[in-house]
Amino acid sequence: MAQEMTIREFQQLIRKKYFATDDARGIAKTFLWLSEEFGELAHALGKYERGDPDLDNLKEEFADVCAWLATLANITNIDLTLAIEEKYIKNGGPKGVK
Repeated sequence: MAQEMTIREFQQLIRKKYFATDDARGIAKTFLWLSEEFGELAHALGKYERGDPDLDNLKEEFADVCAWLATLANITNIDLTLAIEEKYIKNGGPKGVK
């Protein structure tokens, strides 16, 4: 079984491996990379929805989107764990349906 990792640990892993390059690239270009990864995830989800899933690729695309999101959080100094806790846990989380 794979070792479990918290969101904070994942964000720190991404920071340790890629921060210098990511920070030099900047927010706008990094957001474009994230957007590209969303497109690749959309393509993989489309295959899944059509009954022709490539589960290995789908897992990779989900992981890539998470990594690029963590990258953006790192270069804007946002702690994703705190952001999630404040938005979805503190005071019972947001009201209404999503």
